[in-house]
Amino acid sequence: MRLFKLLVGCAAVVAMCSTALGSALADTFALVNINQQALFFNQINEGAQKAADAAGAKLVIFNANNVPSAQNDAIENYITQKVDGIILVAIDVNGVKPAITAAKAAGIPVIAIDAQIPDGDNVAFIGVDNTKAGEDIGKFYADYVKSEMGGTAKIGIVGALNSFIQNQRLDGFKKAVTDSGQAITFLDTVDGQNVQETALSASENLMTANPDMTTLYATGEPALLGAVSAVTSQGRTGDVKVFGWDLTKQAIQGIDDGWVVAVVQQDPAGEGKAAVEALAKLKKGEKVEPIINIPVTIVTKENVDQYRAMFK
Repeated sequence: MRLFKLLVGCAAVVAMCSTALGSALADTFALVNINQQALFFNQINEGAQKAADAAGAKLVIFNANNVPSAQNDAIENYITQKVDGIILVAIDVNGVKPAITAAKAAGIPVIAIDAQIPDGDNVAFIGVDNTKAGEDIGKFYADYVKSEMGGTAKIGIVGALNSFIQNQRLDGFKKAVTDSGQAITFLDTVDGQNVQETALSASENLMTANPDMTTLYATGEPALLGAVSAVTSQGRTGDVKVFGWDLTKQAIQGIDDGWVVAVVQQDPAGEGKAAVEALAKLKKGEKVEPIINIPVTIVTKENVDQYRAMFK
């Protein structure tokens, strides 16, 4: 009996040691995100966390709260902490490059998601071709104006001028609309700064200054939330058609009611998941593709049902 107890005790000690050793050897990945207000960024976090749990890795998440310099500081701190890899959702794609280069010099791979880093030292980019997707929604918009509005419209823009990728979405949209040959007049572009409350005020000002506006394009989730709220509060749902990016519960209601026409839907959870999986591969010495594209879907009344469960 004493021998049995001794063996059980030894086994328990070995198990405890193995658990502690496994914990000590677990990879640590850092995710430097833009904010935790937008559902989009929270879904990135969720996808990354699930992938980290599946890989037995530790994930730490930093919220920059829309401050570009905070992302640089966070990366420098993670370099000091010797994390095994960094995932970055960049605000200022040029300003953050020195921090990425410093991480590379320290042997820490950086994977950019959502926003590409021009000539950056990140090992890979995971996300959407924002310019092309902007063109796609622009073509959809122009076709809608042609078929449903007699080929004539006046459009206002709610953007986030501090966001490189949202500017890409705007540029692609404008190009496609201009190339369409429809009689579409661009009115003002207002800056929602990627903050819902700011986008709401900007949208209200946009509509007040342009009472003849017939359509509106929002380049991101906070912009679309602000625009939808403004159109509703000002009683313009009957004469302003809305197009934008990133579904929300409010946008789906607008689609059901017929005044939100189309929304570009990304897969943020898929981006976060793919980024963690790529870092895990790199840690094992495997290679990853330098560009991993995540497809988008233009959501309309015809296909919105498949997205309802996300917002219940």
